Amino acid sequence: MRNYLDTYIKEIDKKLEGVITETDKKEHLIKISFFQHERLIHLLVTLFYAIFVLASIYIGLKMPLFTIVTVILLIFLLFYVRHYFFLENGVQYLYKQYDEMQKKHP
Repeated sequence: MRNYLDTYIKEIDKKLEGVITETDKKEHLIKISFFQHERLIHLLVTLFYAIFVLASIYIGLKMPLFTIVTVILLIFLLFYVRHYFFLENGVQYLYKQYDEMQKKHP
């Protein structure tokens, strides 16, 4: 997903240097909705991982050996948070691109 979003952003940046059509704007809005959906799913997964980490911390206080599971879950959570922020920033950049499209072709 990361490569797909990066490639799409670069493609739209190139289009913004030229002429923007109404079709370009409509297609961009469709892509934005796809990326918003992806962002929502990753937000939910990230929140569930955070809940699992909190639960494993609690269990780890009762059973010290369980801290291994806590560390593993924490590592996964950090990667999910990193990916979620990438998606969030990417979608916000897509909004800015759409605003530029609106300026070029109202």
